[in-house]
Amino acid sequence: MTADAAYLLVGVALLLAVILPTLLKRVAFSAPMALILTGVVVGFLPPFETTRLSPLEHPTITEHAAELCVIVALMGVGLALDRPLERTRASWRAWGSTWRLLAIAMPLCIAAVTFLGWWAMGLPIAAALLLGAALAPTDPVLAADVQVGGPTTEQAEDVARHEDEGVHGSVDDGVRGDAEDGAVGDGSADGVHEGIDEHDEVRFALTSEGGLNDALAFPFVYAAIFLADEGPVSEWWLRWLGWEVVGKIALGVLFGYLGGKLLGRIAFRPRMTAFQFARNGEPLLALAGTLFVYGLTELVGGWGFLAVFVAALRLRAEERHDEYHVVMHEMVERLELLLTLLLLLALGVALGDGLLAHLTWQGAAVGLALIFVVRPLTAWLALGRQSDVDEEGNQSLGPRERIVTAFFGVRGIGSIYYLAYALQEADFPYAELLWSTVGFTILVSVVVHGMGATPAMRWLESVRDRPGRQEPSTP
Repeated sequence: MTADAAYLLVGVALLLAVILPTLLKRVAFSAPMALILTGVVVGFLPPFETTRLSPLEHPTITEHAAELCVIVALMGVGLALDRPLERTRASWRAWGSTWRLLAIAMPLCIAAVTFLGWWAMGLPIAAALLLGAALAPTDPVLAADVQVGGPTTEQAEDVARHEDEGVHGSVDDGVRGDAEDGAVGDGSADGVHEGIDEHDEVRFALTSEGGLNDALAFPFVYAAIFLADEGPVSEWWLRWLGWEVVGKIALGVLFGYLGGKLLGRIAFRPRMTAFQFARNGEPLLALAGTLFVYGLTELVGGWGFLAVFVAALRLRAEERHDEYHVVMHEMVERLELLLTLLLLLALGVALGDGLLAHLTWQGAAVGLALIFVVRPLTAWLALGRQSDVDEEGNQSLGPRERIVTAFFGVRGIGSIYYLAYALQEADFPYAELLWSTVGFTILVSVVVHGMGATPAMRWLESVRDRPGRQEPSTP
């Protein structure tokens, strides 16, 4: 690709970043769908017809581009969550849906896809486990349509409360504005997410799950690497459990907590007047903190993805209602949008350039089974039977919310990163088939979940608006 062609590609991405969120606001056609389609078309244009963007040919670039996109998204997700995670029983109970999705649904999903990869696709067990681990996490990048909109400060909460007074009667109705407009979470980076209720349990569950499961899927990726490199499980399971699971998770939490606390002190309680970042509204602190925490944690051997999310939660907790969080989140969201645009365009070019050439009907069946059966079923079972209101009077996942939460397990950029990373760490057979299957699954997820987000949220709101329905209180 020439420099001029690269400038053209970046220009197209920037134009789409400006135009698509507004253009697609009222239709069930998401920006990721349009971007992948644009990438396929761009790949056939004369300046790009000889360009090779296959992840098999550029594994290192693919890995680091996806890696950067994911860690930026994780910082944004952490800053967006209003619900605190504290060392109290009530706080941990408020995150109950998240723990169920992580501890039950994700391992079951990995096991099911591993079995299908081995049984249906004929993959060796190491490659099948890699496929299961790569496709397991709910993506924090492409799931914006069903996630919370951004940090709600005390001032914003007061404004929303006054606007809703006498109209909605409950914060539970907060998504209605978007549902009536025909758009839910359009993915825009304008920092304004009208009507997206930060207390909505569906959005919270999917957002918090996306923030944590990228890191927690990594031990399973390493299990696949060990299977490929070191042989039977009996040779390495104790070291894997002690270090890859316990040790690296502990380091991720520790360095994330300390990093977030340090960033909070710099932002909100500086000892030097020159460091008045919150007062001056300097948004780059969030990006600097993201790279600092991630790099440091990876250098000491911990899970950097986990550390970034924990750091964002800790930074938010330092001054939960400060407007500076909105400023940082807007900057992170814009950068995430740009990186996502570029990656999706590249994925579209790769799809048009033969990424699906090695896809078999068995691989396609596994991808479809994951999206329509495995993820919905495992998440539905994990979430258990819940009423609309728990015993303490707080909002919970009712039967309808449970169905929507289970279905929207979006696959995306994280899967690209895991596969690119693992294929460089060990020699896996059927690499072309793995890439074709993952690419196909992401494509189906983008289309199905992109078109389904608005109708699903509108359906939930129509049910909530029915006369006589009990309105739960918020945590």
